[in-house]
Amino acid sequence: MCIEGLANYNEESLEANMLIDEEKAALDTQTSKIVEDLKSALGLQGKVPTEKKVDMLRALRHLLSKTEFPPIDAAIRADVIPALVQCLSFGSEDDQLLEAAWCLTNIAAGESEETKSLLPSLPLLIAHLGEKSSLPVAEQCAWALGNVAGEGEELRNILLAQGALIPLARLMVSDKGSMAQTAAWALSNLIKGPDSRAATDLIKVVGTLDAIKRHLQMGDNELATEVAWVVVYLAALSEYALHVLAKSEVVPLLIGRLAASDNLQLLIPVLRSLGNLIAGADYVISAVLIVGQDITDRAISALVKCLKSENRALKKEAAWVLSNISAGSLQHKELVFSSEAASFLLDLLSSAPFDIRKEAAFVLGNLCVSPGDGVRQPDIIVNHLVSLVNKGCLPGFLNLVRSPDVEAARLGLQFLELACCIRYTDTRIRLRYSSDTCGYAKAVMRGMPNGEGPKLVELEDGIDAMERFQFHENDEMRIMANTLVDKYFGEDYGLDE
Repeated sequence: MCIEGLANYNEESLEANMLIDEEKAALDTQTSKIVEDLKSALGLQGKVPTEKKVDMLRALRHLLSKTEFPPIDAAIRADVIPALVQCLSFGSEDDQLLEAAWCLTNIAAGESEETKSLLPSLPLLIAHLGEKSSLPVAEQCAWALGNVAGEGEELRNILLAQGALIPLARLMVSDKGSMAQTAAWALSNLIKGPDSRAATDLIKVVGTLDAIKRHLQMGDNELATEVAWVVVYLAALSEYALHVLAKSEVVPLLIGRLAASDNLQLLIPVLRSLGNLIAGADYVISAVLIVGQDITDRAISALVKCLKSENRALKKEAAWVLSNISAGSLQHKELVFSSEAASFLLDLLSSAPFDIRKEAAFVLGNLCVSPGDGVRQPDIIVNHLVSLVNKGCLPGFLNLVRSPDVEAARLGLQFLELACCIRYTDTRIRLRYSSDTCGYAKAVMRGMPNGEGPKLVELEDGIDAMERFQFHENDEMRIMANTLVDKYFGEDYGLDE
């Protein structure tokens, strides 16, 4: 850019900033005046008509809804919260209650400290969730509380201590779609952890499970999406809720939604819910997703549909669900291996962005280890391993070994061990949950026939990939890689030739 052009650019930028500052100052001044007028009107008690106060609240709400420069800070500095709390007092007209709750909703959507300013209003917001409130008022209060709960654990704990969970759960039971949707959204923010007690308490509220099933079955996409997020957190955080959901009709309903919908906003929480339920409850694999049943075939077909999607989030989530299915029985491994999913996963392992390659590798790795059920039936597993290696998966796993991501590198080394070993041994493949926790299943494995594994690994420069861990700071990775090199590529390697 020439000097003259740079000067013009700086002048334009300065002028734009000045206009922004002027606009913000004008909004702040206007907001402060409305708050002062509202406080004066409230001080006059019954002498000011309700309509006048509602007009002031509505004007304030519109100002607080400004998307670019919401004057939330100016309103708080003008001491708006006590005035809004007063407007929420019982006996007030519904229009006044609605506008006051709406103003608080907009303030709660601000910065962290601005959201915390709502603390004095929380008891009344919760109280207006009750049966005596009109549906619009109750829904707006639920929206405000959802914004507060979304701010963080500290505020979630305060809301739980003040009793917000049960009235929100009762609102989710509603047949009014908008009400149930808002309540479900607020609940997903309220129970998201890390403490599991809220999730356990929620599933125990009478009517909660029935509402989840009903909304997943008959709700529109928006309602089903919010309810699916509730299922995500219930299954991820609470063992009790996990098993209640697993033994209900929730899994078939989720699979039905997965198969029938192309709505991205809905499919993401549906996939996460399924992944959590499959990974966390053996019952889902052993009694629900039985190989040979229509529901299982529908699940695999729907997951393949997601793998084919152009959306990377769908691909990643679908691969994660498949990794948990492929960690199941030999029949489940064979089902995944023989489906369209296997070829798509091989393609993803070689060409997808790193996070998706990693998820695909978990699926393919799980296909190559026998379940830890004490039954040694290696033929199917060896067939999977040989087939996948022959189709070119080794470079993909070696790329994971070379990556700076320790978890991915560990997975790559585990697969090299599978390919290299020539006898039965024990390993563990991770089952993953969306709550960032993990469990391990003991597995029995066997490597490539005729000792071909080490040679194939060497041809792909696998020795060099493993030796990069020779002085690695991670003790586990250093020992694992060095052991593999010593075991399969030690001083006796190649003497047979």
